[in-house]
Amino acid sequence: MASIGYFLSCEQYGPKELVAQARAAERAGFERLWISDHFHPWNDEQGQSPFVWSVIGALSEAVSLPVTTAVTCPTVRIHPAVIAQAAATAAVQLDGRFVLGVGSGELLNEHVLGDAWPSVGERLAMLEEAVDVIRLLHKGEQISHHGTYYEVQEARIYTLPEQPVPIYVSGFGPQATELAGRIGDGYCTAMPDGDLVRTFRGSGGGDKPVQGGMKVCWEPDREAAIDRAHRLWANDALPGQLGQTLPRPQDFADAMTLVPREQVAEAIVCGDDPEDHLARVRQYLDAGIDEVYVQQVGADHDGFFRGWADTVLPQLR
Repeated sequence: MASIGYFLSCEQYGPKELVAQARAAERAGFERLWISDHFHPWNDEQGQSPFVWSVIGALSEAVSLPVTTAVTCPTVRIHPAVIAQAAATAAVQLDGRFVLGVGSGELLNEHVLGDAWPSVGERLAMLEEAVDVIRLLHKGEQISHHGTYYEVQEARIYTLPEQPVPIYVSGFGPQATELAGRIGDGYCTAMPDGDLVRTFRGSGGGDKPVQGGMKVCWEPDREAAIDRAHRLWANDALPGQLGQTLPRPQDFADAMTLVPREQVAEAIVCGDDPEDHLARVRQYLDAGIDEVYVQQVGADHDGFFRGWADTVLPQLR
């Protein structure tokens, strides 16, 4: 049976708010956590961007739920050897209940050190090598790696979990999804796309776990909820590669002015009608997604957790 988790947004909430939401999610009956990993928010209206590894440390003491990064880019801004150490420590803190979700990243976060932004194909090749480096280091032996993109000299990670950290790979198109099927221990997506799930499974993913994230804006006033979702998250509706190639939050804010309000209302479930929320979750389940993570972008968190605990989650059990 599918599992329902809660999606912690590092772009929209500070570290203490994220921990409070995680506690509320566990009380409400959510079974696991996703957490985003950003240097910048998508736009200034979202307004936050805490360091994900610090938040994960706090979560390990606050809740007993499994945690997945959704997703970490281990290729440009942070070297994969450092990500390997961070992920191993997180897994120890969480008693093995940690999954490293990885992806090829966005210029928004990865340009901050002045590095060039490669083409899609090169970014995926970098991601594949980065995953190799992380898995090598997670064996606990001293390694040296002389690759196309990364150099590691006589490095060893000493603080390791009992089992290797599972690495799930994200993909929003066929090329990345095929890579996820080939190298991932699971797959992360942000859309209920059955074709992509089948691509993952047919490319080597088999029956490995598939995670999917969705956004809702739970507010009593649906029109106000749509306004809020449009103001904060219209970036989700930008077409093509804009999400990967715009460098600054203000560039996303400018591009978001081109996204119609109605388009956001279709992409994000707005209002507090439980049937609307259930219908969206079922789209993910029908697409073959095993773990669905729900992000509340509305201001009424008490109402959201109460509403999902009382009226939504019971119907999904």
